[in-house]
Amino acid sequence: MKTLLSVNQLSVAYGGIHAVRELSLTVAPGEMVCLIGANGAGKTSTLKAVSGLLEPHGGSVHFEGRSITRRPAHEVARLGLTLVPEGRGVFPLMSVAENLMMGAYARCDRAGIAHDLDRVYTLLPRLTERRTQLAGLLSGGEQQMLALGRAMMARPRLLLLDEPSMGLAPLMVQAVFDIIRRIAADGVAVLLVEQNAHLALKTCAHGYVLENGAVTLAGPAAELSTNPAVRRAYLGE
Repeated sequence: MKTLLSVNQLSVAYGGIHAVRELSLTVAPGEMVCLIGANGAGKTSTLKAVSGLLEPHGGSVHFEGRSITRRPAHEVARLGLTLVPEGRGVFPLMSVAENLMMGAYARCDRAGIAHDLDRVYTLLPRLTERRTQLAGLLSGGEQQMLALGRAMMARPRLLLLDEPSMGLAPLMVQAVFDIIRRIAADGVAVLLVEQNAHLALKTCAHGYVLENGAVTLAGPAAELSTNPAVRRAYLGE
C-alpha cells in the first residue's frame, strides 16, 4: 500500500522530559488512523511535531515521500497537511465566514476558493445559518464544525485532528464524527487523536496505542478494540 505520511523513530523532548520516544507510524492515502492513550501519553506532541509546530529531538517525518522533519508549520500546511488543534482555535472576534477564509490564506485560486466555500457550507449547514455571526458566540460543537470547515478550505490531503470530541455533548459528538467520516469519504486521510477510545477505534481503520510517549500496540482498529489490555485500560471493561 502506498504511504502518504511516514513517521520514523520520532522523538520529542521538552527540556529533560521525553514526551515522544522513537515513535513510528504510517497513514495511507484516504486512510483513517487513530492514536489512543491516557493524558500525557504523547499524542498531542506527536501531532505538533508532524505538523511543524514542534521540532523533533530525533527521527524523521515524510509526507508524500518528501522530508518535512524540520520544516516550519506554514510550509507543512501548504503541502496539504492541516492540523485542527485541541480547543478548536477559532478566531472569536471574526465572523464564521472570515474564519473559513483564513483556512484559504495561502491560496490564490479565487474560483477554487469559492467552490470550496460552497462545499463547506453544504457539508456544514449550521455554518451557513451563522456565517455573519462572531465565532466566539458559537456553541462548542459549532466551533468544532467551524474548525473542521476552516481546515477543509486549505484543501488538505491529510487532516490531523486533536481531540475533536472534547467538551461536547453526546449528540454533538455524533454530529461532529459524522462530518469527519464524510470528509474522509471524499478521500481526505485522517490522523485522529481522541480520548474517547471506543469512538476512535469504531471510526478508524487502523490504530496505535501510546504509553509514556511510545507505541505499545498497533494494528487494525477492530482487532485493538477486542484486545483485552486495550479493553481494560481504555474501554472501561
